[in-house]
Amino acid sequence: MLFLENIKLAISSIRVNRMRSFLTMLGIIIGISSVIAITSIGDSAKSTINAEFTGMSSYMYLYLAPESDDGTVDYYAYSFTEDDVAALKERFSDDIRYAVPSTSAQVKVRIGNNSGQVVFNGAGENFFKFNTRVNLVKGRDIERRDIESQNDVVYLSKEAALHFYKTDDVLGKIFPATVNGENRDFTVVGLYENKASIFSKLGNRGTYDVVVPYQLLMYSDGTFDLMEILGNENKNQDMQGKAYATYLERIKQAPEDVYKFETVQSQLSMVNNVLTVLSVAIGAIAGIALIVGGIGIMNIMLVSVTERTREIGIRKSLGARTNDILTQFILEAMILSVIGGIIGTVLGISIAVIGMTAVKAKVALNPIVVVGAVIFSGFVGILFGILPAKKAAQLDPIEALRYE
Repeated sequence: MLFLENIKLAISSIRVNRMRSFLTMLGIIIGISSVIAITSIGDSAKSTINAEFTGMSSYMYLYLAPESDDGTVDYYAYSFTEDDVAALKERFSDDIRYAVPSTSAQVKVRIGNNSGQVVFNGAGENFFKFNTRVNLVKGRDIERRDIESQNDVVYLSKEAALHFYKTDDVLGKIFPATVNGENRDFTVVGLYENKASIFSKLGNRGTYDVVVPYQLLMYSDGTFDLMEILGNENKNQDMQGKAYATYLERIKQAPEDVYKFETVQSQLSMVNNVLTVLSVAIGAIAGIALIVGGIGIMNIMLVSVTERTREIGIRKSLGARTNDILTQFILEAMILSVIGGIIGTVLGISIAVIGMTAVKAKVALNPIVVVGAVIFSGFVGILFGILPAKKAAQLDPIEALRYE
C-alpha cells in the first residue's frame, strides 16, 4: 500500500512541473527513439533483402581475375569462351541448371522525342524460365536460334516500354540502338517486369534495362570474363564454385587462381554483416543520448530535492522512514525515464514505419528490442536517481524544517 502511495506522490510531483518534466525526459526520448528507429530500419532492410534473395541461393558468378599477384601473368589470355560454358555444363550436368556468359553494355537511346540511358543485359536460352527476379509479361522466352543466329531481338522492361513508347503494347516494334559500335534495329519480342525490389526503388532514375541474347554483347573475339551459373541448391555453393574454377583451370591449362567465384549467399552474408555493424555502431552512438538524458534526470532530481527540502522534513517529522523517502525519489526518477522511454519507443517505431513505407518495404519490429528499450530506460532512471534519492533520504528532519 505504501509503495502505491509513493508512486502516486511521484506522479503528482511530475504533473506539477509538466514542462520541466518533459524537458528532463527529452534526452531519454531522443536516445530511445534513435535506438528503436535504427534497429528497426536495420532489421527491416535485412528482412527485405533476404526476401528478395529467396530462390537465388544457388546463383553464383565465375569471373576472370584481373592479373596474377606478382603482375607477371596476363590472365586475359585465359578469358572464357562459349566452349568453356559447354564443357562446364557437360562435366557438371547434374548440378548446373543454367550457365551463360554475363555481358552488358550501357548506351543512350533516342526514339522520337524520348531519350534515356539503357542498360543492355545479355542473357541465354530460357532466361525468363530460370530468372526469379523478372516476370515475362508478353512474348516468348529467348530461344537457341536467337543465340546461334545472333538475332537482333530485344526484351523491354515495362519501365523502358512506357518511357520510349508510352505504351506496353510494344511487341513487333523496332528499338534502334548503337551497341558495341554497331547500329542495330532490334525487334521487340517480349515485355517483362522486374519484381518489386528495394534496390530498384532506390536506384538511379532515368536508366532503363532491356535484355538481348548474350552473343550480341560479347567481345569481338568471342570471349568474355564473367559467367553466371545457376547450380544445385542442395549442395554447398562454395564447394561447387571451387570445383567449377578448378575444372576450367585444368582443361584450359591455366595458372592456379586465374578463375574466381562469388556466390549470392556470400553477397547476402556480406550485406547482412554490414547492416548489423552499422546498426550496432549507430545504435551505440545514439546510446550516448541516453546517458545525457540520465544525467539530465539526475540534475533535475537534485534541484527537486533542494526545492522540496521542507516537504521532506515535514514527511520525516510525521513518521516517514529513510527508505520511504529514498523509494519515493527513485520511483520519481524511474517513472520520468520510463515515460520518456515509452514516448521514445512510439516515436522510433513511427520513424521506422515512415522510412520503410517511403521505399515500400515491410517494417520488421523486434518485440524484444522494443520491450528491452523501455526496461532499459527505467534502469537508467533508477541508476541516475540513486544519488538525488540518497541526498533526500539523508536530510536531517530538524534542519529540513528550518529550510526557507
